[in-house]
Amino acid sequence: MATANEFVLYDYWRSSACYRVRIALNLKGVEYQIKPVHLVDNGGEQHSAEHHARNPLETVPVLMVGRRAIRQSMAIIEYLEETQPHPALLPPAPRERAQARALAQLIACDVHPLNNLRVTQYLQREFGADQAAREAWMRHWMEVGLRAFEEILVADDARGMFCSGDAPGIADICLVPQVYNALRYGLDLTPFPTIRAIYDHCLAEPEFDAARPEKQAGAA
Repeated sequence: MATANEFVLYDYWRSSACYRVRIALNLKGVEYQIKPVHLVDNGGEQHSAEHHARNPLETVPVLMVGRRAIRQSMAIIEYLEETQPHPALLPPAPRERAQARALAQLIACDVHPLNNLRVTQYLQREFGADQAAREAWMRHWMEVGLRAFEEILVADDARGMFCSGDAPGIADICLVPQVYNALRYGLDLTPFPTIRAIYDHCLAEPEFDAARPEKQAGAA
């Protein structure tokens, strides 16, 4: 079993990508330390020279495993799956594994990048988008993605209490932070009952509960 000294997560409490990684670490039973990187205070601590050396893209999360930095939430999750195989975050059959990855990437690649802080800051800075316009932008892209996610889940006979059966996995790890953001910005989830049921099942699990943004150091 890895120790907290071997795993250090550079984390922002409200970051969706960091939220994913916290869930994955918790599900794997990995002990880890959190070192906060505040994305707003002090002009954004991710822009410091120290963090730039850690991650030239100046984003979080970064998982330090000993002296080695692992960047990008999905790469971190796959690393954990390969090095800490139990419990599995991917189904055993190739078709179901592909489906789980596709659902995870629908969130991580198609929805989340359009709604993260640096995108909305750019919309404000370069195009003068006010708070109402930025939030409308976020709700639009979240709704588009969650509508597709719901349709895929409904048609999938491998779905159970969770996205890929009756144990949480990579798709749930990506879905929960996105639903958190959707609720935060007032998106009506009534059209997505399957998503809402899975979200509620996930939050009843202690590993998901412990990863909630409001339970992290520095949460405001």
